Amino acid sequence: METAGKRKRSFAAIDRRHQPRSFASPVPHGGGDFVEGSIRRITMKNFLTYDYSEVFPGPNLNMIVGANGTGKSSIVCAICLGLAGKTAVLGRGDKVGLYVKRGCSNGSVEIELCKTDGNLVINREIHVENNQSVWMLNGRHSSQKAVEEAVKALQIQVGNLCQFLPQEKVGEFAKMSKIELLEATEKSVGPPEMYEFHCNLKTFRTREREMENMCKEKANILDKTKKRNEHIKTDVERYYTMRRHLDMIQMLEKKKPWVEYEVARRGVEDVKKEREEVKRRLTAAKEAQAPLLKEIKSVEEKLQAVDQRMKDKTSSIREASQLCKQKRDQLDHRHKQIEDIRQALSLKQTEESDRQKRIINTRRIIADLQAELDSQGSQEDVMPLIEAVNCELRRIQDERAELESKQIDQHRDKDTMAAELRLLHNQLRSLADRMNQKEERLRSRFRDTYTALQWLRRNRNLFTGNVYEPMMLEINVRDARHSKYIESHIPINDLRAFIFQKREDMEIFLTEVRDKQELRVNAAYAPSESFAAKPPSRPIESIRHFGFYSYMRELFDAPEDVMSYLCFQYKINDVPVGTEQTKRMIEKVKETQFRTFYTAEEKYIIKKSSYSHKIVSSNTSLRHPQFLNIVVDAERRRQLEEKIGSIEKNISTIDAKVNDIQQRQSTLRHRDNELRLEKKRLSEVKGKKRQLEQKISTKQDSLRQMEHCGIDLQKEEEETKLKIAAVNSQKVTVVVQFIHHMKMMAKYSMEKVLISMESVTLRATKTKLETDCRDGCTELRTLERAFAQLDQKKSLLVEKCRRLKQKAFEICNMGPQEKSICPELQAAFSQLPDTLDDLDARLNSERAQAEFFTGLSEAVVDDYKRREKEIQNLERELGSRKSELETYRKDISEAKERWLIPLKQLVEQINEKFSAFFRSMECAGEVDLHAENEEEYDKYGIRIRVKFRSNTQLHELTLNHQSGGERSVSTMLYLMALQELNRCPFRVVDEINQGMDPVNERRVFDIVVKTACRGTTSQYFFITPKLLQNLQYAEEMMVLCVHNGPHMLAPNEWNEKAFLRRVRAQS
Repeated sequence: METAGKRKRSFAAIDRRHQPRSFASPVPHGGGDFVEGSIRRITMKNFLTYDYSEVFPGPNLNMIVGANGTGKSSIVCAICLGLAGKTAVLGRGDKVGLYVKRGCSNGSVEIELCKTDGNLVINREIHVENNQSVWMLNGRHSSQKAVEEAVKALQIQVGNLCQFLPQEKVGEFAKMSKIELLEATEKSVGPPEMYEFHCNLKTFRTREREMENMCKEKANILDKTKKRNEHIKTDVERYYTMRRHLDMIQMLEKKKPWVEYEVARRGVEDVKKEREEVKRRLTAAKEAQAPLLKEIKSVEEKLQAVDQRMKDKTSSIREASQLCKQKRDQLDHRHKQIEDIRQALSLKQTEESDRQKRIINTRRIIADLQAELDSQGSQEDVMPLIEAVNCELRRIQDERAELESKQIDQHRDKDTMAAELRLLHNQLRSLADRMNQKEERLRSRFRDTYTALQWLRRNRNLFTGNVYEPMMLEINVRDARHSKYIESHIPINDLRAFIFQKREDMEIFLTEVRDKQELRVNAAYAPSESFAAKPPSRPIESIRHFGFYSYMRELFDAPEDVMSYLCFQYKINDVPVGTEQTKRMIEKVKETQFRTFYTAEEKYIIKKSSYSHKIVSSNTSLRHPQFLNIVVDAERRRQLEEKIGSIEKNISTIDAKVNDIQQRQSTLRHRDNELRLEKKRLSEVKGKKRQLEQKISTKQDSLRQMEHCGIDLQKEEEETKLKIAAVNSQKVTVVVQFIHHMKMMAKYSMEKVLISMESVTLRATKTKLETDCRDGCTELRTLERAFAQLDQKKSLLVEKCRRLKQKAFEICNMGPQEKSICPELQAAFSQLPDTLDDLDARLNSERAQAEFFTGLSEAVVDDYKRREKEIQNLERELGSRKSELETYRKDISEAKERWLIPLKQLVEQINEKFSAFFRSMECAGEVDLHAENEEEYDKYGIRIRVKFRSNTQLHELTLNHQSGGERSVSTMLYLMALQELNRCPFRVVDEINQGMDPVNERRVFDIVVKTACRGTTSQYFFITPKLLQNLQYAEEMMVLCVHNGPHMLAPNEWNEKAFLRRVRAQS
């Protein structure tokens, strides 16, 4: 590496530690002024790898060089955290306390920024215990918000990847969308108001769309309202015509009660006159009929006395008749008693006759049974045969009981096996559910990978070798607690990668899913030589005393090809996993030469310095597992399937045995039934003689009982005669009483006949008098009826007049105190007919015309009027909205010009620089402002397109299309294109040249030096672990060499002049 000239500024780094020290050696630097907000000094105390270090960068390009692990990125972390940046920007630990040196309770970062009115010194003290920070500005305590505002005022944006690109975020630059890149570029190199204009335009566009939608909505409502009113306008006109007819009908109906009232009033006067005349004639007729009516009344009084006597005699006759009926009933009862006595004697005679017949019949049956019994004396003895049948039955019963016991045992065994089989099936389903859970997590996090998985399952026939699903599905952790180690060791991109046994199969797969379907998937192929069984560098027993209990390979199961790939790629066969004891013995463990190992909660990476051979370690906390913590025990699944097969086979065997037992039981049942029938036949033969003897004895007992139960018929006949004589004596007494009551009833009947004759005489006299009076009363009754009718007619007419008058008052809305019709009504009534017939004819005519207008209501008119008002209001509101929208569009157009014209100029300048850089590398690249719709301001973005080979076209910079080195070159050149346009005071780029090939790295380095060392550019930090030989350096740049080792000089012992003399002597 060429050394810089003597005009280079000095850089001092101080590290006061008793352990091996690291610091940046000072190198001469050329002149140059610091811009507002650039870094003058960085001081770190107990920060990451530093005990204490103070760094003085130059105003232009600062190239920080040092081996891995010496502390280069620690300076980047110090710049970010010291300027109130978030830990997420660095992509390392999420807690600020993790950046304090291990073993220390607190650490600090102090940064001095250039400022025209006096440098700004920011100090941040970090406390590990509570993960809090104490801030100071120029020696005074301050808040983090005040620090952020001070940093923002100096145009510093550590969260902007166009200004601050740490090592862990290099890959994320290519992940930025076009929109995000535009915003980052505006913030980084655009005028201060450019990003603000962009944000305002996005807000304006949203408001414009809202206003456009509102105008469209109002116009639609206005159009619909007008159409509705045009539609009902004819109905409104018809309604008014109908209303005129209805008003005329109402007026006619108002006059009609008054006409009816006047007609009724005249009728009342006529009836009154006629009633008075009939009343005078009725009075004269009543005076002429008075004597004859008096005589008729005397006859009526006599007739009433005779009628009363008639009623008394009728009552006496009824009482006598009732007594006769009672005595007649008593005689009927005595007749019935005699019949009952005779019937009882007849029953006893019949019963004695039946007894004699039964005795004869029983004696005959006894004789027959005795003859049959005598014939049974020669039957053989059947007892030996019955005993033999019983023995055979007992043997069959014993055998059946034994078979029943065996069948119960078999059923019990089958039920036990069936329960165990259900349990095993449930366990197997549980394992399948866990696998489904893993697939669901894959689908929710990596939709493209899940889509490719479904395609693979449908098209496995396209591949010749083994193809494995994403490793997160193939890997089965034996213990869920170990999943965090595997997920921390294997990157997520490999966990979702498909593994292929053959490279050709992988090419087929990627062509289909990545190129044709444009899915973002990862794939790899297993090494041709299997590493799955490769032994570790040392047995686990030899390191168990450090707390290690297993190598990572033994913590999970996977197919051989997958395991071979992981052993080859990530050396999982040589990565031990330990416990908290490992953490306590960490210093001794570092000497075991393991490059990577795990404690209970941390991952350790051990590196050896290529300069001092000093061991450098870094550790990170293990993140919570997301995919592999769902454990599916493959061995357990295999065992379950084997057990299920074995149990199902045993159940089939038991079913066969049960079928044999059931067949044997059926045979025994059939034989048992045959033997029981034989036994029954033999028993019947044995018991028949005994049955005959028992029947004979029973019949003889019954015969003796019937012979002792005879009836004395002669005695019964004598008793019956005595009972009949007693009843006849009672009948004689009742007949005497009955004759007496009959005589009294005849007497009362004769007296009633005499009274009836007297009543007939009086009635004839009354009839004669009434006939004489009737001729004179005919006229009287006629007058009375006429008077009653006229009186009733008068009352009805008076009531009718009252109702009609009240109805007329109500129709005309007149009160009781009003005596006459108002003049307006009188004038209206004068134009109408005066007779009821004419009124009815006019009323019917008006109603007939009104009936033509059906289905109309006043609501139609109300709606029409209401919509007319709405139309007027909408037209005014729509005009106002359109005017407001036009004004708003003019404002947007002016704002767009203020933003878009400078932006296009800025992008064009970036494109010129970017394209020139690529042409100098014999490649092609361009930057343009991309927008699908010029009015959609939130869709504007910067598109980077590059071409690294002459036979290809320009392609947009993406994660998938370019290689890692090509993305690094493109990113670096874009940042350099921003350098001369820079509005930010400094830029930081950390190890971006790691993926470049030597040719591109040398070209990029030359561009960086030429661009960053111009007097017009801002401060630039370029961090790299290595440099190519024979690079060209500029006088304006500063090379900061970071060293780390046990033999470092203390900062106060450093002699710059002596160092330069040694360098010149060696060269």
